[in-house]
Amino acid sequence: MAKLGLCLLLLFFFFHIMVSMVEPTIATNSSATNSSTTNFIKASCKVTSYFALCVHSLSSYASTIQQSDQQLTQASLSVSLARARLAAVYVSKMTKTSGIKPREYQAVKDCIANIGDAIYELNNSVQELGHMGKAGAQDFEWHMSNVQTWVSTALTKENTCLDGFAVQGMDGNVKTAIKNRVTIVAQLTSNAVALASRYAARHRACSTTNVP
Repeated sequence: MAKLGLCLLLLFFFFHIMVSMVEPTIATNSSATNSSTTNFIKASCKVTSYFALCVHSLSSYASTIQQSDQQLTQASLSVSLARARLAAVYVSKMTKTSGIKPREYQAVKDCIANIGDAIYELNNSVQELGHMGKAGAQDFEWHMSNVQTWVSTALTKENTCLDGFAVQGMDGNVKTAIKNRVTIVAQLTSNAVALASRYAARHRACSTTNVP
C-alpha cells in the first residue's frame, strides 16, 4: 500500500513537471503570433498618412487580420464606416444647438448630407470587399476598382463637410466640435484609401509573379 502511494506521488510530480515544460512553449508561440501580426500591421500602415492612428485603430482586429492584406483593408474600411456613423449622429444633434447661427446651421445641414453620402460609399466598399473571396485576376480588378472608387468618394465627401466650416464667421464651438470628429473620420478614410491601394498593388505583383 505504501509502495502504491509512493508511485502515485511520483506520477503526480512527473505530470506537474511535464505541464510546466509545455505551458511556457504555448505562451511563447502565442506571443510570437501576436508579435508577428502587430509587425504586419505596422509595416502595412507605413503607406498611410496617419501611421499612429492606423496602428491604433487596427490593433484590436489583429486576431482577424493575421497576415491578410484583404482582412487588413476590410478592417480599415469597417473602422472608417463605424466612426462615420458615430459622427453622423453627433453632427445631426448639432442642428439643435442653442444660439446656432444661420450660416453654421446651413453648414451643419450640408455636412450631414455629405457624411450620409460617405457612409453610403463606405458601406458599399465594405460589402464589395467582403464578397470578393478568392476572385480571379479580372474579377479582382473589377471589384477592387469599385472599392477604391467608393472609398475615395467617401473621403471627398468628408473633406467637403470640413470645407463648409472653413469660411469666415465659422469660428464657434459648433465648428470646433464637428471638425474634431469629422477630421478623425477623414483621416481613417484616408488610411483606408492607402491600404486599399496597397492591397491592390500587392495582389497584382503576386499574380504577375505566379504567371507561368
